[in-house]
Amino acid sequence: MPASPSRPPVCVHGLRKAYSDVVAVDGLDLDVRAGECFGLLGPNGAGKTTTIEICEGLTAQDAGTVELLGLRWETDASELRQRLGVQLQETQLSEKLTVDETLRLFRSFYRQGPSVSEVIAMVQLEEKRNSRVGGLSGGQKQRLAMACALVGDPDLLFLDEPTTGLDPQARRQVWDLIERFKGEGRNVILTTHYMDEAERLCDRVAVMDHGKIIALGTPRELIASIGAEHMVEFSVAEGSSLVDLAALERLDGVRVARCENGGYAMQVSELHRAVAALFDELAGRRIPLTELRTHSATLEDVFVSLTGRHLRDE
Repeated sequence: MPASPSRPPVCVHGLRKAYSDVVAVDGLDLDVRAGECFGLLGPNGAGKTTTIEICEGLTAQDAGTVELLGLRWETDASELRQRLGVQLQETQLSEKLTVDETLRLFRSFYRQGPSVSEVIAMVQLEEKRNSRVGGLSGGQKQRLAMACALVGDPDLLFLDEPTTGLDPQARRQVWDLIERFKGEGRNVILTTHYMDEAERLCDRVAVMDHGKIIALGTPRELIASIGAEHMVEFSVAEGSSLVDLAALERLDGVRVARCENGGYAMQVSELHRAVAALFDELAGRRIPLTELRTHSATLEDVFVSLTGRHLRDE
């Protein structure tokens, strides 16, 4: 049963949550459009998980309103529990139960949904159906946690860092599940530290820092907003003179330069001009170049541009 067509499936306004003197969420406003996968990005401590837990009904807000599928936790908790799927950042399942037993237990909580066999097939755990949870690999446990979130046939799915710690193959299997769910016209709210994940899965993303949304848009829009199509990172020989950042920013095609991790990074609009100018600048100052890397601008670069920090910084 979808939300009213006149209302977004997720409406969050003026959301605030503080723990003692630490403000985790600070007046957050957020609307998620029908049928989209929406990403919440930010470093640890940005307020992503607190926001998600309030929306999931696990934590009470201090102020503000949360409306999901036209319903509110204050008045419609029983109905919301039937229509939401939740995968927590860390899911602790009984290691003594089998995959089949675990999903039969979770399926019993819902009025409707696919059969246990259908969900097991959906997450590609048929060969592990009778295996105990304690014997599953990390990736298999994550897919089982996803199955527990899907077993009630939810209209809205919350995923809090669903692929953290997984190997590349396991991550792609989880991505396929999310894309299949989204392809059915239902909604996903996703938090992640992985920028390639957000760029592949999310229709729009909100970048959070210190409990506030500091940027919002499609991945392409946010990347374009920094005005640089490429990043150039380089290092110079130990003991060399410091590179003048102001001089770097005067080079052709360079928009911003900064020191980073013992080296230098530049946001550039024209890669071929910027790299050639960099070579000339370093040669003219007799500074030996020891390492050079280039890559297309990403959401990680958006966050660094906005805050001066990386998304994975603590």
